[in-house]
Amino acid sequence: MTGTAANGNGNNGSFGRFWAMTVKEFIQMTRDRITLATMVMLPIMQLFLFGFAINTTPHNLPTAVLMRENTDVGRSILAALENTDFFRIETVITRAEDMDELLQSGRALFVVEIPEGFERSLRRGETPSLLVAADATDPVASSSALSALSGIVTTALANDRQIEFSEPTKPAFSIVQHRRYNPAGSSTLNIVPGLLGTILTMTLLIFTALSVTREVERGTMENLLSMPIKPLEIMLGKIAPYVLIGLVQALLIIAAGFLVFRVPILGDPASLTAATALFVVTNLSIGYTFSTIAANQLQAMQMAMMFFLPNILLSGFMFPFAGMPDWAQWIGEALPLTHYIRIVRAVMLKGANIETLAYDTAALAALMAIAMLIAVRRFRRTLD
Repeated sequence: MTGTAANGNGNNGSFGRFWAMTVKEFIQMTRDRITLATMVMLPIMQLFLFGFAINTTPHNLPTAVLMRENTDVGRSILAALENTDFFRIETVITRAEDMDELLQSGRALFVVEIPEGFERSLRRGETPSLLVAADATDPVASSSALSALSGIVTTALANDRQIEFSEPTKPAFSIVQHRRYNPAGSSTLNIVPGLLGTILTMTLLIFTALSVTREVERGTMENLLSMPIKPLEIMLGKIAPYVLIGLVQALLIIAAGFLVFRVPILGDPASLTAATALFVVTNLSIGYTFSTIAANQLQAMQMAMMFFLPNILLSGFMFPFAGMPDWAQWIGEALPLTHYIRIVRAVMLKGANIETLAYDTAALAALMAIAMLIAVRRFRRTLD
């Protein structure tokens, strides 16, 4: 009886210790609010991003129409393109020079050219060509829309009864596709420039997010504060080495892309360097902001990964940006990686420069200024 009772008390004691440890861990978890919020928000964020924001068949792609002639057939094709959900007509142009500028700057992914004499050739049964120039730096975004274009135009002409198809087996027109900047549709040319921004984002965020929290945990922050140096000077001094590291990383990635994957650099290297410097400082400032909010290095790492997830999914790196819903595109426009990927792809593959990419350059500079301002204010508040 005594052995049985002792065994029972031992089991109860073991369960009691287990339960006490469980309760203690729950209490500690609720006190670590950043970690708890990360555990709750991460699966919800993934659900919304993958369920609602990601679309592998993009729609509403920005398109321009080059009207060489103002005819009924031309207006019918324009109306058909406006009414489909594959294309979103941004502008109607009349000069070929405007087509090159629109494609190079990224304001249009497609330019549909209705050549002079197109309607007359249709009515004569001569099978004229409809010309389409596509920005093929993102092959996924362009392929589905190009495949749908022929059916859209044919249906529009048949429904309007402007063209009588005397020979149903013979196509009334042909579509000549010109895949600009990536004629072979190589995914490598699309991925490697995107990887440049993605790798820089991941490494720089983690490096700087751990910087201040590491100083606090090691107790060396008090030593810095006791020295005759201002908080802003501390922050800028800690950022400066990482700016150099980021530029070296970018140089290595670009060199590897050129030597191994044959990714060209057609644009101005100075434009690429300036954009990279803006992007590096922006990410460093965001990482420093995280380090001033986090109480320890684990929290800083979690915050950096939470920021990295929408960057990689909503920037246009993995999925076509134009195929996302409006709310996801608004979030993407607020992410530095979105604008940097556009700049890098345009400079490396299209031969563009900073002047051509004025919008994305200005947006990246604005995000850098905002990130630096928040980092400085948070850093001062943390030290105070």
